[in-house]
Amino acid sequence: MVSEKLLNELQKKLGYRFRNPELLRTALTHSSYANENKKNGAVSNERLEFLGDSVLGMTVAAMIFTTKPNMPEGEMTRLRAQLVCEKSLAELAMHLGLGDCLILGHGEEKSGGRSRPSILADAVEAILAAIYLEGGFPPVEKLIQTHFGSRANLPNVENTDYKTLLQEIIQEKAGQTLSYRVTDETGPDHMKLYTVEVKLNGRPVGTGVGRNKKEAEQEAALAALKEISR
Repeated sequence: MVSEKLLNELQKKLGYRFRNPELLRTALTHSSYANENKKNGAVSNERLEFLGDSVLGMTVAAMIFTTKPNMPEGEMTRLRAQLVCEKSLAELAMHLGLGDCLILGHGEEKSGGRSRPSILADAVEAILAAIYLEGGFPPVEKLIQTHFGSRANLPNVENTDYKTLLQEIIQEKAGQTLSYRVTDETGPDHMKLYTVEVKLNGRPVGTGVGRNKKEAEQEAALAALKEISR
């Protein structure tokens, strides 16, 4: 189990002290530990992670909306996606020293779970949910503004590779596949327009039109980002 010293250090970095420390412990408890200790009533952070995903998305969206009054909707969508992706959350977890605080099962401990990006990202979302349940949105907003505010000024936001960003997001869950295909070509050769459809696990999630296949694929990926973020 994680020591009181580590929990106190983590809460200082979070800028929030839990009135109910057990809520924080639950947020740090991976399913591998909970499965090994069912008889002792151990509970994993999976339900908190579910809630935290929505809390994070809503709070980041509100932050972007209020701090970027002139940013078009499409750019807001991809900036939010950049901020809440697994890589970004894992980096925040490492900054907080979250790996040392995780409560893992023996197998996950031995296989390097404390530095696994997916586990770290899930724990961040679980902690945000725990803070929200105890303190509401204000402390969550403060934490996100502190740790994500500077990242909202990413210099390359206008040149984001939509296809790469979409691929990174869907890879956060195992077994998902993306496919692109040209569904239409119109106009003369020197002014041709291409229509591309992107499918996630065989289901259409976005369509884009461009002057070449690459541009149409990027537009389709952007449409998909909007669709999956709803």
